[in-house]
Amino acid sequence: MSVAGFKKQFYKASQLVSEKVGGAEGTKLDEDFKDLERRADVTSRAVVEVINKTSEYLQPNPATRAKLSMLNTVSKIRGQVKSPGYPQPEGLLGECMTKYGRDMGEDTNFGGALVDIGESMKRMAEVKDSLDIDVKQNFIDPLQAVAEKDIKDIQHHLKKLEGRRLDYDYKKKRQGKIQEEEIRQSLEKFHESKELAESSMHNLLETDVEQVSQLSSFVESLLQYHKQASQVLEELSDKLRERVNDAQSRPRREYTPKPRPVFDYGEVENSNGGYSPAAASPPAYSAAPAQYPAPSFQRASFKSRPPEPCCKALYDFDPENEGELGFHEGDIITLVSQIDENWFEGSLRGRSGYFPNNYVEVVVPLSH
Repeated sequence: MSVAGFKKQFYKASQLVSEKVGGAEGTKLDEDFKDLERRADVTSRAVVEVINKTSEYLQPNPATRAKLSMLNTVSKIRGQVKSPGYPQPEGLLGECMTKYGRDMGEDTNFGGALVDIGESMKRMAEVKDSLDIDVKQNFIDPLQAVAEKDIKDIQHHLKKLEGRRLDYDYKKKRQGKIQEEEIRQSLEKFHESKELAESSMHNLLETDVEQVSQLSSFVESLLQYHKQASQVLEELSDKLRERVNDAQSRPRREYTPKPRPVFDYGEVENSNGGYSPAAASPPAYSAAPAQYPAPSFQRASFKSRPPEPCCKALYDFDPENEGELGFHEGDIITLVSQIDENWFEGSLRGRSGYFPNNYVEVVVPLSH
């Protein structure tokens, strides 16, 4: 920095301190300039805030906005006709519905309906892509140009005006110590900056016709989007109404459970705890071989013995606490007692313990 530049910065800083700390008054700007500055400031803040809120409207997800840095890459998006650069939530939902609808089968009523909705949601995503691109090209881009050029010019001229005012006021208070010519030049530069600032603010405020035209383009894009979206949804609604009518007209199919197999446990002394399906009528009891006739009282005792309470494991159960009985799917567990409405006590292969009753199916209930 040159000596003259350093002195100017010193003058400005000294004047600013005297105004902030000492209460010195600087040169006052006229009321017309203040009113122009106020209106230009409101317009500038409106442009920046509208750009931000429009971006949030097009892409509500803040993480996606941050990742794409949409406002910094709008010019790169211009000219795209297929995608604005990020997935639409309508498209993601459509892909999900279409996938599971096809997995179920399009010939099923529910699966076919999911496919219909999924395809319509993907069409909605394409319509939303068109809206985003139109709004960016015809509304955000022009406003962004205003923010990057006109508003920055105003900020530059106002900042320079304030600096030249401080320089002029410092020199004016030191008349006699500073040459008159230097004070006169400082005043001329102050007025020059004031005129440039006024001109830049006036130009911004006079572009309201263009700004209203851009707003009109924004509304037209929204109107076109909602018309196309409404058409897609009306077509989808008609399809689903037909599916509902078709489903209601078909007779309801009643569920008929398959007949349960009868299990034959065989002789107790030969049983290994398993089971095997048998015919509807159990096989006749096979007597012992003739050379080893069984005592008649033993046969009578076995025939009159009631079946032992037991249950069949529907799932594997791994004990997690001490005292619980573990088993595998298909095991036949001897029931000892019912602890409460949720737990049984039983034994299996020489082990006994507790287990939840929703893991088993009772075959022979406990006698009460």
